[in-house]
Amino acid sequence: MSIRSLNHAVLYVSDVDRSVEFYTQVLGFVKLPVDFPGAAFLRGANSANDHDLGLFQAASTRPSNRAVGLYHLAWEVETLADMVTVGEKMSAAGALTGAANHAATKALYGQDPDGIEFEVTWLVPDEFVADELVPGVPPTRPLDLQAEIDKYGATTPGGPRTDLSIYATLMGEADAD
Repeated sequence: MSIRSLNHAVLYVSDVDRSVEFYTQVLGFVKLPVDFPGAAFLRGANSANDHDLGLFQAASTRPSNRAVGLYHLAWEVETLADMVTVGEKMSAAGALTGAANHAATKALYGQDPDGIEFEVTWLVPDEFVADELVPGVPPTRPLDLQAEIDKYGATTPGGPRTDLSIYATLMGEADAD
């Protein structure tokens, strides 16, 4: 058995309503009509999951930076145009903290109202991953989102990472089980 992907995340937050507003307005989650005192459940706009994010009222404030616990969550977007839109909303909300080109993924980084870090990521389509994962190229470098749009197109769907053999080849493994 192996893990396939992140199914959902649950966060303790200092103000559930404020966090619902942030995650729906800035990242485009949809609040589910579930009545659960002290909590809210959200789903990505195009998700078939019952929920992707649970928000629960915290009993205390967040521990100091770099304390043991959650570092960040990564939310995947479908296209680079989606990444631009989310990036603009993150910036307008004062939540955008950085951006990076990780070769096979392109990422924006931010913090929610409680300072919980998250990543918004776009996966390079499978057929182009080998072109991105070139030996000698740093695995993390500055992100030029317009250059990525020029290269891949604004509306090209990312992923889906169905051909994992490229990773096995790059890592010198026989297969990608």
